Amino acid sequence: MPVTFFEEAAALIRAGRLVAFPTETVYGLGANALDPAAVRRIFEAKGRPATSPLIVHVSSTEMARRYVTAWPETAERLAARHWPGPLTLVLPKTREIPDEVTAGLPTVGIRAPAHPIALELIERAGVPIAAPSANRFTELSPTCAEHVRRSLGDRVDLILDGGSTPVGIESTVLSLAGERPVLLRPGMVSRGEIEEITGVVEVLVTGGPGAHAAPGMHQRHYSPRTPLLLVRGRPDRPGRGVYLKHGETMPANPRDYAAALYATLHRLDAEQLDWIAVEIPPDGEAWMGIRDRLRRAATL
Repeated sequence: MPVTFFEEAAALIRAGRLVAFPTETVYGLGANALDPAAVRRIFEAKGRPATSPLIVHVSSTEMARRYVTAWPETAERLAARHWPGPLTLVLPKTREIPDEVTAGLPTVGIRAPAHPIALELIERAGVPIAAPSANRFTELSPTCAEHVRRSLGDRVDLILDGGSTPVGIESTVLSLAGERPVLLRPGMVSRGEIEEITGVVEVLVTGGPGAHAAPGMHQRHYSPRTPLLLVRGRPDRPGRGVYLKHGETMPANPRDYAAALYATLHRLDAEQLDWIAVEIPPDGEAWMGIRDRLRRAATL
């Protein structure tokens, strides 16, 4: 990508505007995380409630430490293994992070994305970037620039096109703000991988206390416009629909499945179907993030 694109994007971020950019998970809708007015523009563009906190993206652990009041040894070890990468750590925030970012909470979710365009943008902007997924609230997350264009249109000032995102679903979110680590949102960094470093991790009960502490935790989220149902076999339903079967029309292993999931649902959503049926994926830690996204996307 030409240097001039990065310079333009970084200037927009510093000016309080919105830039969509690729990460390894999904495309983010980015604004200067230190500018309350810019952060409010994210919520306006997405139609997202201000009670849903945003993730702050940084380029390094050194940058992350500037915006948290505590950086425990556990955070250091997790970042050393999984950053840059799809793991968000929730820690007590400094006053520099405005309440608009955290929905008034005293903690902030922070991560270093594993994508060269995202890292270059953060470095050139010189500020941390708050960025949820670059789509209208509750809709499917975008895994390519065209998905962003279709969802947000002129609500975003610039889109950096980095092709398809390789991970395909949003980051794992882990809180280190309490006495014990708590898994707030599953993703492709599994509970087992985290527990190799932290020991036992509690898992947030959906809809329970603390559900508002992480992004993407609304009961209905990540949804196509077409009604989606989770099934254990081919459904007998009227109308025109598509059945996505594990290991046949969808990949058999979790990493390939996650990378294909949103792109497949975006494609089917454009076909004006009456329904999309998805076979429930296997149990197991490696599938937790995928099962979570499908459960939230299901409307039937």
